[in-house]
Amino acid sequence: MNNKLQTAKYLFTDFLTAALSWTLFYIFRKEYIEPMKFGYDIPITFGERYYLGLILIPISWILLYYLTGYYRDIYRKSRLNDIVQSFLQSLFGVTILFFLLLLDDEISSYKNYYLLYTVLFGLHFLITLFFRLILTSITTWKIHNKKICFNTLMIGSNIQAVETYIELEQQTLSYGNNIIGFVNVHKKDHYQLSDYISHHGNLNKLESIIEEHDIQEVIIALENSEHKEISKIINKLAGCKVIIKAIPNMYDILTGKVKMSQLFDTPLIQISHDLMPVWQSNVKQIIDYIISLLALIILLPLFISLVVGVKLSSPGKVFYSHERIGKYGKAFKILKFRSMRNDAEKNGPMLSSKNDSRLTKFGSFMRKYRLDEIPNFINVLKGDMSLVGPRPERQFFINQIIKKAPHYVHLHKVKPGITSWGQVKYGYAENVEQMIKRLRYDILYIENMSLFVDMKILFYTTLTIIKGRGI
Repeated sequence: MNNKLQTAKYLFTDFLTAALSWTLFYIFRKEYIEPMKFGYDIPITFGERYYLGLILIPISWILLYYLTGYYRDIYRKSRLNDIVQSFLQSLFGVTILFFLLLLDDEISSYKNYYLLYTVLFGLHFLITLFFRLILTSITTWKIHNKKICFNTLMIGSNIQAVETYIELEQQTLSYGNNIIGFVNVHKKDHYQLSDYISHHGNLNKLESIIEEHDIQEVIIALENSEHKEISKIINKLAGCKVIIKAIPNMYDILTGKVKMSQLFDTPLIQISHDLMPVWQSNVKQIIDYIISLLALIILLPLFISLVVGVKLSSPGKVFYSHERIGKYGKAFKILKFRSMRNDAEKNGPMLSSKNDSRLTKFGSFMRKYRLDEIPNFINVLKGDMSLVGPRPERQFFINQIIKKAPHYVHLHKVKPGITSWGQVKYGYAENVEQMIKRLRYDILYIENMSLFVDMKILFYTTLTIIKGRGI
């Protein structure tokens, strides 16, 4: 499988179909609408307005498709969803185009407005849908015939798991699950499922097994006696980029913000952990990039001044970079202005405090107004962070937190942020106990994620900076 190539196919055909529908619509106006207005035939000439539209209009359509999540989960599309999505996208996009470009057209009667709208909608919807259905049908055929497969791991090892496995394997039309093995929940002398597929270990190894075998889907098929382990399983899967499916009688015991998104012919229900509507999630990402880029440009003089200030205030590097844990447990290097002495952590990792003796005088000033975090905007542009999200921590402290609050792993469902609800409400944590107290605000954020909540957090963060309450 090649997600980028598959996405490129849809992007390419969507661009071409948008250009083709615009061209046919342009010809229709020249051949039918304008002669009705002027009373004589109008020669079809492709002028500057046409060529400008030929580039900008398809790009606008691609942006709309992206924002509404059409290019997400590119291999798991259905033809029914293609029809519904294409219809709604065409309806919305054509309405916008009509009011922006067509309302001032030369017409002989207001009824021509209805005709223009109907023709543009019909052309765009039908042509776009035709090529999408071709691509989706080809992909669906390949999945049904196991030419495209998704590495799948089963959690469970006995009767329920065996029945589920056999039913999946005996399907006439496959859903593309390549079941590479299973993990057990409770230790036993013999696992019934081991008669069919490989045993890869227990729940303690779940994350490493998923990473090692490039697992894309997980099927939970537990016995009644194993249901009490579901919270542990969900916590472990929270930081993994996998699709979770479960047998129907398990659905009512799955905890957290999960929703049924699709019911298959096989006895499986797909569990969705989407925390925001797709369009909001995509808009959030665009806002992250735009604001971060603007911030780095606008704050460039301040950025240079801080570089000089850090360099003159104490010996050592200007920037401080160390490993933090981000979305899906992926490590990345966070970038900040150095606010402490160069040997601040010679005795090992330590959290900062209000009266931290390791802070330089200039570092204390930067911390007060959170100026040391300006380089975080670079992390946002690299895709490691977001403007708003739980603050990223080091693995050293995460290991300590998880011992007391295992649900901390749910923070890895989202990108870490430059600012967070927990930081606005609680401020910086000076020890693990305070980090756990702050955790509840970050969990609340994840359970209530929206663009409106992000705007509120950014607003209160700005107030905190202006008032100098950074530490």
